[in-house]
Amino acid sequence: MKYVFLLAAYFFSMHCAANEIDEQRAKYNYQMFCQGCHTPNGMGGESVPRINGFIGNFLTFPEGREFLVRVPGSAYSPLSNKELAEVLNWMVINFGGDSIPKDFKNYTENEIGALRLKPLNEIDNYRKELLSIIGL
Repeated sequence: MKYVFLLAAYFFSMHCAANEIDEQRAKYNYQMFCQGCHTPNGMGGESVPRINGFIGNFLTFPEGREFLVRVPGSAYSPLSNKELAEVLNWMVINFGGDSIPKDFKNYTENEIGALRLKPLNEIDNYRKELLSIIGL
């Protein structure tokens, strides 16, 4: 019984560690790779959509969740899969506000790795389709 408990505790701690966000690193990566277009406060610039108070809407259905990883800025980012998962999770937490679904689950390194293999090249029309699904 003791070994079962230790094994369960080990796997639980590994799961928690995989989902932790290094706040400082995620913020730095946002500043270096995202805020140039999405701006420091997430309100977006010129033709770049805002994420502040809105990003969580994409997390309410699979294609929307995938979209946030498959857009060129994410898919082709020099960040590792782990770092990209971390910065996307940080963005949701810091900019999502009331738009975050109650059942939101953090992106994982493996999920990011799989989705990056299918980058989107044309995003404007695809985004419009997704917004119509959301009802916006």
